Amino acid sequence: MSADPFENVKATILSAHESTTPGEKVNFYNSWAKDYDQHVAVLDYRAPTLAADSVLPHFSGSRKSAAVLDVACGTGLVAKQMKKRGFELFVGVDGSDAMLNEAKESGLYQDLKQCLLGEEPFPALWAGSFDVVMIVGALSVGQVPVAVVRDLCEAAKPGGLICMTTRSNSDNLRYKTALERELQQMEKEGLWSCVEITEVDGSVQQQSRPVCVDG
Repeated sequence: MSADPFENVKATILSAHESTTPGEKVNFYNSWAKDYDQHVAVLDYRAPTLAADSVLPHFSGSRKSAAVLDVACGTGLVAKQMKKRGFELFVGVDGSDAMLNEAKESGLYQDLKQCLLGEEPFPALWAGSFDVVMIVGALSVGQVPVAVVRDLCEAAKPGGLICMTTRSNSDNLRYKTALERELQQMEKEGLWSCVEITEVDGSVQQQSRPVCVDG
């Protein structure tokens, strides 16, 4: 084990991609949940902050009454940033029970659901329910399948916002290309329209690409 905390955390994150089956991935995140916030703080993980900031210029309704779906919510880092910006109503979904337990401890969520994204369908009752849908840090190779973006669209209200991030580093280029292709196809189908794409420079851990779309 390296004496460098940054390198140790980086190795932990990279090991997530070595888990090949859904069950293995869930076990990995269950084992990581207690240390997750501390580890990503070491990396100066900015994606939740960047994503929350990217929503604000496009959201004109009441933040206090807006329903926010936090997809792959983890311990609640995205909800914490959205709360700082005036949003108060959160529903979280994640595949890891241990992550959801940490999110519950935050006290931010009105509801939390366990769902293995890409393996299990979104709850039907969510269709057309959310003013804002967020997915941060999960749209990348070895994590959530590209097809999940159609579930995000289903969950958003007409005219709602969907914000997502993906990584731009070399090991994620094929996934990123497939994601962009799917988003473009959905735009052609009239399911949503892109309102902003932001490229962010930084280290492998920090690179993200917030995209806001109208659902």
